[in-house]
Amino acid sequence: MVPIEIRDVSLVYDTPGGKVPGVKDVSFNIGASEFICIVGPSGCGKSTLLNIIAGFLSPVAGEIRIGGKPVTGSGMDRGIVFQDFAQLFPWRTALGNVAFGLEMKGVAKEERDRIAREQLRLVKLEKFTGSYPHHLSGGMQQRVAIARALAYNPSVLLMDEPFAALDALTRDDMQRLLADVWRETRKTVIYVTHNVAEAVYLADRVVVMSPHPGTVKTEIKINLPRPRDPLSVQFVECQKELLGHLGHDTAQTKANGKAKS
Repeated sequence: MVPIEIRDVSLVYDTPGGKVPGVKDVSFNIGASEFICIVGPSGCGKSTLLNIIAGFLSPVAGEIRIGGKPVTGSGMDRGIVFQDFAQLFPWRTALGNVAFGLEMKGVAKEERDRIAREQLRLVKLEKFTGSYPHHLSGGMQQRVAIARALAYNPSVLLMDEPFAALDALTRDDMQRLLADVWRETRKTVIYVTHNVAEAVYLADRVVVMSPHPGTVKTEIKINLPRPRDPLSVQFVECQKELLGHLGHDTAQTKANGKAKS
């Protein structure tokens, strides 16, 4: 696994109404095998930053280095899981979806099927190798997406609110599953979420972003033993601390809006 350096990254969107800042002067480091959650209000640039790390967007200033090498575009060193269930290929089985990246790398069929089966076992879907996406629940489809992202052994796993569309019980199950997968694989994970409890449950460290333009407001270390108990006093205190930072941003944004009106 590799460390990630994010140095003074800025991005500006060109819109019909003019230039709109996405993120501005974002800097922080991520240790090898560290699980980082990025939280903040809507419009703070969480997904924009993740897309820059993925190589889908190019910053207008600053740089990102993974394992000391600058990011200049997308690459197989990064696995990506999105929120949308449509990220799976509907014409491929679960096994075929997971094996896709290996197929693109030219791995022989017998070997890629072996690896794909192992990744499906890791996400507890070994009995559904022949199932197509429309046969699977939303949570199961996201498990296939996680297995596919891990199959070609990327250094970094990037996740953009992957469980946001799931019901509460399924989401809880998926959070526990992801925590187990992370402990077993020790991937470096960058996870975008609006859910404060999810961030406290999953992260080693939480990066809190402020909006307009998106900048890093603070970083909070989550010093709780794993597996974590969401009902513990310590867990609730961590949530309160995070909500305090986010609530201040919300209140300040509203105050600014009233001052301008």
